[in-house]
Amino acid sequence: MSNAKYQLFPEELQEAASFFKALSHPARLAILQYLAETRVCMTGDISRVLPLSRTTVNQHLEELKRVGLIKGETSGARVKYCLDDVRLKRLKSSYSSFLAKLNESS
Repeated sequence: MSNAKYQLFPEELQEAASFFKALSHPARLAILQYLAETRVCMTGDISRVLPLSRTTVNQHLEELKRVGLIKGETSGARVKYCLDDVRLKRLKSSYSSFLAKLNESS
């Protein structure tokens, strides 16, 4: 969908769609789970636990950073990643609100 048409929908749905898109790949879900368990880790750590190349892991990390679910901090030549608790709360709220509206219809 073009960006212009995307803007025709309420901001609440746009945000939910961005979150849902970021969560639509099992590798990204695995990354979020790993970060929740470890609290903080380096890119190489994630690459060692997932059956994906470092380049592919980096692409998934970029998508998660784009929607703000994770934060990356440069530490020398490496990047240290962690969950963004504020955005995770926003995701939970967005998800709950969306599901509540679906339940109203059924």
